[in-house]
Amino acid sequence: MEQHCGLITGNKEPVPLKSISVTLSINDFVASVSATLNYENEEKVPLETIFVFPMDEDSAVYSFEASVDGKKIVAELQEKMQAHRKYEEALSQGHQAYLLEEDDYSRDVFSCNVGNLQPGAKVAVTLRYVQELPLETDGALRYVLPAILNPRYQLSEQSANSCLNIKAPIVPLENLPYTLNMVATITSQHGIERVQSNCSLSPMQYLADDKTSAQVSLAEGHKFDRDVELLIYYNEVHSPSVAVEMGMQDMKPDSLMGAPSAMVSFYPDIPEVEASKACGEFVFLMDRSGSMEYHMNNQKDSQLRIETAKETLLLLLKSLPMGCYFNIYGFGSFYEKFFPESVKYTQETMKEAVQRVKDLKADLGGTEILRPLCDIYKAPSILGHPLQLFVFTDGEVDDTFSVIKEVQLNSKRHRCFSFGIGEGASTSLIKSIARVSGGTAEFITDKDRMQTKALGSLKFALNASVGDISLSWKLPPGLSATILSPEHTFIFRGQRLIIYAQLTGTLPQVESSGEVCLKYTLQGRSLENRVTFSLQPKANNSFTIHRLAAKSLIQRKDLGSHETSEGEKEDVVSISIQSGVLSSFTAFIAINKELNQPVQGPLAHRAIPRPMMLQDLTVCDLNYYDDDNSRGLLLDDVVGEVIEYSPNLFGAANVGGGGFYDALNPYKRKLASVSMVKTSDSYSKKANFQNNKKEGFGENFAIQLISLQNANGSWELDEDLSKILGTSLEDIKAANPAKDRDPSMWATVLAVLWLHANDKDLKCEWELLERKAVAWLHDNAGSSIPMLIQAAKSLLKVSVTPAVFGF
Repeated sequence: MEQHCGLITGNKEPVPLKSISVTLSINDFVASVSATLNYENEEKVPLETIFVFPMDEDSAVYSFEASVDGKKIVAELQEKMQAHRKYEEALSQGHQAYLLEEDDYSRDVFSCNVGNLQPGAKVAVTLRYVQELPLETDGALRYVLPAILNPRYQLSEQSANSCLNIKAPIVPLENLPYTLNMVATITSQHGIERVQSNCSLSPMQYLADDKTSAQVSLAEGHKFDRDVELLIYYNEVHSPSVAVEMGMQDMKPDSLMGAPSAMVSFYPDIPEVEASKACGEFVFLMDRSGSMEYHMNNQKDSQLRIETAKETLLLLLKSLPMGCYFNIYGFGSFYEKFFPESVKYTQETMKEAVQRVKDLKADLGGTEILRPLCDIYKAPSILGHPLQLFVFTDGEVDDTFSVIKEVQLNSKRHRCFSFGIGEGASTSLIKSIARVSGGTAEFITDKDRMQTKALGSLKFALNASVGDISLSWKLPPGLSATILSPEHTFIFRGQRLIIYAQLTGTLPQVESSGEVCLKYTLQGRSLENRVTFSLQPKANNSFTIHRLAAKSLIQRKDLGSHETSEGEKEDVVSISIQSGVLSSFTAFIAINKELNQPVQGPLAHRAIPRPMMLQDLTVCDLNYYDDDNSRGLLLDDVVGEVIEYSPNLFGAANVGGGGFYDALNPYKRKLASVSMVKTSDSYSKKANFQNNKKEGFGENFAIQLISLQNANGSWELDEDLSKILGTSLEDIKAANPAKDRDPSMWATVLAVLWLHANDKDLKCEWELLERKAVAWLHDNAGSSIPMLIQAAKSLLKVSVTPAVFGF
């Protein structure tokens, strides 16, 4: 078979997109980004190119322009249907036209059309956006320039219109035919400590002696074959602050863009207070689609996602408090649940759940998350046990707004903690379901550990809730503040809180200050944080704060064309056009009518290839073909055949449960049999695959030890424990200084000491289950604990401070 490494279409046409250049400016915790796409038409016919690409859902896109032969053409933001009509009219008249839009079904997918690109022409299109940077638990600010856009599972016929369904070629990462260069300038009054990345960077250069400004860049020739992640560490990130930005001079002084805007950043100093030990219903919703058989990152020796998920569920199960309620769901093309309804957390229910977790596989097909969510929400609430929902997914769902709307409708009765697994997870899905329910969102990429992030969120869920949250302002007479951000119903310990406000009235002509106070209650205690700020607004040509505030307003109202009311849609269009920030109901349109002569003849259509995580493939090229009789994906030297797919693009590829993923997955290529499983009102495919992988928790001794822990926090003294400790059961029993007492006390002390001696680096993952163990010891061993500790240290030959046990 003929090889065409790097060629990207079925007919082997060259790629019009040649390179992407990104200029990144980070000021404290806000990123301003300018991305330029450089096109060149090397063919002999005029082209229309279409580039579908991901962006973080919090990105506020406010500018789009084209540069042709030194001439700049600035796009105008218009209502989307109107922009589409003008684009088509321009093409039909032979004019060069440019269109940038957000997908109708997901806020993190965009498409850029360049129409009537003449033979030999070179065009550079530039989009600009601003974005808040999330704060990681270790104090890093995280910026991600996404590259990976995986196929998404289609939930409805409506979402067939998504721009994701454009027949874009998909190439192995190493064959991506365009490059990326990026230069990042970072400034912070707190001083820059270091910058880390998952990609090769040039050495960081400080631009100021006090280390408040620095610059880094991607290594030359970087292929845009993975998400580019920067972790920025400042010397101090937890100081509250208020920034006031001047409004646009040509806008009405009391309008959204004309009035000064304020960005308030708080880091509430919330004490760590555990909620009632028996309080809460914990439901874990775990993705078991075919893509969960991928590795966690690009390293071949990294864990499979499904194995990491099993370890995470085990840690979560062992960390739950006695007396709470729980259940575990797995979802794919259909869903399964461990128990018909949430059950009380006891030794028996926990043991049954652990056994079922050991047997979990990524064998449920596609990614249909809406139905299990509806099943969870229809169950009656358990009195005194508020619902805490944990959702784990690689986020490849097409119609994300339907899912977000369902979570939002049930937001009063639960919190949702969401986790995006791997590159390509939908930021729109993961961030939005957490935001509308008052939970938190985490992304697990590169060398992040799902276990660490999940247990961190469980700590949030177990801590006492902060309530009665309010914000009060102390301003000069004639000046008032209007909050633009959504109401915050929960604040978690260690979390940053950002609030946008509009200042209306008359600003003082002389230097003056204002004060904002955040008040809240915690278990009956009234707490507050105050910050004083200057009322002299600063000018900013990008109007960063105004546009971030507008984006916050748009996110609250914009749920796509099928989930947004007419009234809300009108509000979104108004806010979008006034602020210049793109929404799902608006689009940027630019037309170049000054060509020497209109383009003649039919247009050839070229979809720009996008990278996807095709792990474990050694294929040289991966191409579409499309003719009168068939459509398909061609996997040269991998499958050796054409894999048919339905017109909804990968959502239900006719190769068994996991669709497109299973076709590409080396663990799923050999189909043993395919049977139909009837669900409530549709048929789903369930494939039985050859799978020789070892079940259970593998070779990890710490996980094996944790799997032996009882629900109450104790361990049994038995052969399984002795094997992990590396000492015979007889020797362990002989060394017990309290032979007349419950042997579980001795076993529990040994287990806790072993964890501290052998798995201390991951203490954050077993800290909660250790607390249960220590609490059980205090309730049952009491004054015998010091004696047991000394004997255990001698037997295991370890040195652990007694403070571990509360002494």
